Formats: sequence, C-alpha cells, structure tokens
Amino acid sequence: MNGDLELDHDAPPDNHTICVKYITSFTAAFSFSLETQLTIGYGTMFPSGDCPSAIALLAIQMVLGLMLEAFITAISRAQRLQVINSSMALIFSLLFFHHLCDAGAFVAKIARPKNRAFSIHFTRSAVVTHTEGKPHLMFQVANTRSSPLTSVQISAILYQEQENGQLHQTSVDFHLDSITSDECPFFIFPLTYYHSITPSSPLAALLQRESAHHFELVIFLSAVQEGTGETCQRRTSYLPSEIMLYHRFASVLARNAKGEYQIKMENFDKTIPELPAAADSKSPTRTDKEIRINGQHADSFQLSETVLTE
Repeated sequence: MNGDLELDHDAPPDNHTICVKYITSFTAAFSFSLETQLTIGYGTMFPSGDCPSAIALLAIQMVLGLMLEAFITAISRAQRLQVINSSMALIFSLLFFHHLCDAGAFVAKIARPKNRAFSIHFTRSAVVTHTEGKPHLMFQVANTRSSPLTSVQISAILYQEQENGQLHQTSVDFHLDSITSDECPFFIFPLTYYHSITPSSPLAALLQRESAHHFELVIFLSAVQEGTGETCQRRTSYLPSEIMLYHRFASVLARNAKGEYQIKMENFDKTIPELPAAADSKSPTRTDKEIRINGQHADSFQLSETVLTE
C-alpha cells in the first residue's frame, strides 16, 4: 500500500518514507511477519517510526497473535485432536514455543481455574447410615460440567469446642466408596465418600448427640483439570444440624431405554430415612405366658417386646 516494493531501499526518493526497510517481495514480507509474530527480533528488515500505519498494523498482529496462542493453549487435549492432526500439532508447537514463553503470564492468567471450582457441588447434608451393621458418615460430591476432572483428593478437619472454650482441630479420614484408593482417577459420575464411625473415631460421640459441644466438619477437595493441568479447589462444611442420622442418599444413577446409566441430579440432595440399626435398639424383653382353659393348663408361649431408641 505504501509502494515500497518497487523502490530502491538503499536510495529511496527524498519525499518518500519507507515503512519497513528492505521488504521488496512477498517472501521478505512473510519473513518479517514471522519475526514480528514470534518475537525473534529484527535484523536486516526493521520498521520505521515515521510510518504510523505500519506500527499500528504490527500492534494489531501482535495482539491477535497473543489471543490465538492463548486459545490454542487453553483448548483441551481432546478438542485439539479433533481439530488438528498430529503433524499439524507438531508444526504449531514448533512455531509458537518461543513466543509462548513470553506470553506465559497472559496464558496463565486466563487459564486460572477460578470459575471451574464453582461447578463442583457437595450435598447440602451429610448422612449417617449403617452398612453391614456398622455406622458410616457419608457425603456426596458432583462435577456439573461435562469436562472431566482427574486426581480428585478429599481431606477433612473437625473443629470442636473444648470445655475450656478453646478450639481443637482433628483430622478425619474419608475414603471413596467401593474404591480401595483414596484418589479418584477420573471425576465424571457423582462420588460418595464415607468415614467409618468406630469407637476411636473423633465423630463417635458427636454423632450420637452425647456431647453438647459445638463442632464443624470442614471438607476440602482438590482436583486437576484434564485439559490444562491446572489445580482447582473447593470446600464445604457440615454442622451438627446438617448431619442426618439413620438416612441414606437416594440413587443418582438410573437406566434409560437403551440400558445405559444416566445421572439424575434431581436426586443428588435427596435422602431416604432408614430404621436404626439393630445394635442401637434395646434388648428385647421376653415374658413367658400360659394359656389355661377352664382352669387347666393348655399351652404356653413367649412374648417378646422390643423398643427402638430415638
């Protein structure tokens, strides 16, 4: 547009300002554009400060280049495989590697998983249910986005007031239901975590309402985004009023017409009451009774009475 391609750059006219020195062909212009895009640095070809249109065009190219590289970095691995094949991915990596080092701060800023953590939901209440006659404290957590999370880890701390008014904290171990490892490799379906309430558990007396001291059970979750590798964290807490005794969670999985399991999020916070465990009921009272007819002994039986505790 400036007419620089047809001029002698070593001896330009006195009334003509060359925008980019020594750009005399399309190949030279393309090479200069790559130097600008990848911040390699200007050598023989360099822009002139007396040509505002060229400076404005270079600024627009650099801003668009940053946005393009940030998008390529943030796109998930699965989406990249659908958009480009492996050979093109190698070319993109080689072209943008140098410039990504300079744009790292910008990419890291937009890739922070601030909003990703809000897609992780805990159940409003925890429940105490009995499995094989043993009490367990349970809660559920769900990932409401279609993009999966990996390396999910759960930790919990019990904050309890002591008689002297001081606050005491105790670590509480939770395990993933039906999985031996405490780390979930792939977070797609809602997960159920449980804590076995043994006599040595810090929750043994509290869940039986034997202690009047206030407490709060704080749950921490950390996970890794599968696409970017960034770590997101989420936490919640349960007060004594939010722990339901003798309840269990409703199933969040249901089969469709094809026989496939689907998630029913409407059942995520739903609980179902259950009868107290047999271990929590009083011992049955047995009374021997006798049947008499016309004053004569005819038969005998035993009456058994059982009263359930609240």
